[in-house]
This record gives sequence, C-alpha cells and structure tokens, in this order.
Amino acid sequence: MVTVQPASSEAYVPPNESSPEQTGARLLAKLFDPANRHDPYSIYTELRAAGPLHTGPFDLKLANRYADCAAVLGSQEWGHDREPHQLHPTIPAEAFPASFLWMEPPDHTRLRGLVTKAFTARTVAALRPRIAALVDELLDNALRQGEFDLIATIAYPLPLTVVCEILGVPAEDHPLVQVWSQALARAFDPDVLMTPEALAERNRAIPEFLSYFRALVSRRRREATGDDLITQLAAVEEQGDRLTEEELLGTCVTLLIAGHETTVNLVGNGMMALIRHPDQVALLRERPELIGPAVDELLRYDSPIHMNTRAAKRELVVGGEVFAPGEGIVALIACANRDPLVYDDPERLDVTRFHTSKPIARHLSFSLGHHYCLGAPLALLEMELLLAGVLDRVADMELLTDTPPYKPNMLIRGLAELPTRFHAA
Repeated sequence: MVTVQPASSEAYVPPNESSPEQTGARLLAKLFDPANRHDPYSIYTELRAAGPLHTGPFDLKLANRYADCAAVLGSQEWGHDREPHQLHPTIPAEAFPASFLWMEPPDHTRLRGLVTKAFTARTVAALRPRIAALVDELLDNALRQGEFDLIATIAYPLPLTVVCEILGVPAEDHPLVQVWSQALARAFDPDVLMTPEALAERNRAIPEFLSYFRALVSRRRREATGDDLITQLAAVEEQGDRLTEEELLGTCVTLLIAGHETTVNLVGNGMMALIRHPDQVALLRERPELIGPAVDELLRYDSPIHMNTRAAKRELVVGGEVFAPGEGIVALIACANRDPLVYDDPERLDVTRFHTSKPIARHLSFSLGHHYCLGAPLALLEMELLLAGVLDRVADMELLTDTPPYKPNMLIRGLAELPTRFHAA
C-alpha cells in the first residue's frame, strides 16, 4: 500500500519541475499535508492552473475544475459503490454494514427511499419551531459566556441535537454518539492519509457504534410507540425483505454522521467567514432577504466537503483522459466551487452572489445527481435560522484568534475550535 509520510510545511519548497505531473504531485503532497488544512484554496488555485487532472497518493486521478467535477457527480454513468475499496482497503468488508452512501441503483434507490420522507422540504419545514427554539437556547448560552468556543457551543449541539431527535437517540446519549461520529467522520479520509492512531480509533468506534444502534433498534422495536425514524425503520424491517438488519444499522450510522458532521463545518466555516467579512454581515442586516442565498454562498466559499469519489460504469472521458470501467476519479468539490471559469471573482465572499435572476451554476457542496445530499434542506434551514438569530440578537462578533486550529480531516474539513466573542444587541 502506498503511504504518505507527514511533513512540515517547510518541506514544500517548489522544485524546478519539468512536467505537469511533477507539479501536480508537489501540489497534492502539499494539499494533503495536515499543516495546510487552514488554507487549501491557494493550493487549489495552483492545481487548476497546472492542469485538469492529477494523480493522487491513492492512485486515483483528481479532477479540479467545475465542468469536469459537475459532469462526474451529475451523471449516473459514474458510480459511488467502489469508494470503500478505493479509499478504505484496510476496513474488512464485514466490519461496516451496508450504507446507501456507497450503493448504486436499485439498492441505493430502495434504501434512500425509505428515509427520504424524513428529510423532505415539507417535513423539514415542520421542524422550524424546534430548530428556532434550539438556536435561541444556544445563543442564550453563548451570550451569557461572552467569550466561547463557537464549535463546541453552537456548531456541534445545533445539528447533533436535531438529527438525534429525528432518529430517536436519547438526549443523554448525544455526547457518546458525538465521540463515535467524530472518529468515523475522520475515517472518510483515504486510509493512506490517516495516522495509525486514527485508524485504530476508527476500528474501535465502528463496532461500538454498531453495538449501540443494535441495542437502540431492539429497544425501539419492543416499545414501538415513538414516531422517530429508527422506530419507523425497525417497523419496515419487520415487514420482511425491504430492509435487512445490516442495512438498518448502516442507515442509522450514515444518517447520524452525514446529518450533523458536515453541518458542524458549515456553521463553523460559515460563521468564521462572516466574522472576517463585517461588510457582508452589515449587508445581511440591511437586507435579510439575502440570508438564504448567503448560506449557499458560504457553502460555495468554504465547503464542508472537499472531495468525493466516483467510478466509471463504462469507458468514459473526463479532462481529456479515458477512464476504463471500474476506474475511479476524485472530484475536488471545494476546488471546483472556486473555479474562475464559472464564478466571477470566486475568491471573494459575496452574499448577493446567488440572489440573482440570472442563471448561475449550482455549487457542488451538496453534490449532484442521484447522490445529491439527502439532508440538504435540513442543513440549509439550520444555518438560515442560526444566521437570523445571530443578526437579531448579536450586535458585534469577533474572533479571539487569527489562527484557529483545524481538525485533521481532509474530506470533511472543518475547525476544531473557534474562540469567539459575542456582544448582545
């Protein structure tokens, strides 16, 4: 197996490259160095200029331009079912149950259909009062403290509480499942980029997480009195062949992780971007109708997800190169979201960007096609209500550090801490 040795940022002095391949290899080594988590975007700029495709340390081509990434993500000719083999070869096949994230039709269609009703626009809209009340509670706590860690105080408890209540995870268990979820979110990174300690933590978290949900499903099946999603899915399993126990457990774990880890990063990355751009905050105060479009701009500007994989179902061409059936590709979503061929002045945060009657390319942070993020309506509502609450109740915001630490994650990239000060309106 190919390994990548961690290196300090001083190790990356540009050599006199003689080929685009050497340039791409240098830039990707820099990109995947945890020391550069704070600013992948300057590397992305160089990567786009060096060519549309580059080979990564896990022997897959990485696409970095919007047109190529959108073509791959939006087409059913590219499948998502080979990612476990491509990026996570050290996980035994039997260790992790079936997840619809890594399936293709018809299984993907069947499993996703069973949980879609919990995340439709209408169902999510019914959660508005609960989310608004939770936002008020979290802002009360933040304003009482004055100085606080925005990640621990707001970014984690908001989406974690909501998705746990949807699933039916008891409140007293939220801290426990957060620990497991963080370990598995880290595990979405390619195995070759993870330390032995992170791999060991993942391998401990998987059976513990599954054991917890197995017991919770058994309890919900016995009680059968709630309207939470786990109770509903357990009832479906009882009907026979539409949902196996393995599929049920995999779905629970997937929804828990995908339902909050990415939103944590949306909140953290988004709030930091706004605090660093007070002119954009002032614009939102003057024009509250921009709050919805602003969330899309925050997703484009600093995506919670930085890459996604696909595999060719037949011979396909991307970026001028031919991909044989089964051959994989990585779409660098966050890089594509700042493609200057698609977005004007893409390095600038502009909360009016998506508030326009003119056609504008959809950002790729929720992916495209049949793997479009199931929880997108929920994430958008949570962030919109948080922004509305902050604009209404917080007069001034400031960061207490210029260099907040990042989690080591590359794929689900976000802040580990964000020391912040709020002044009440």
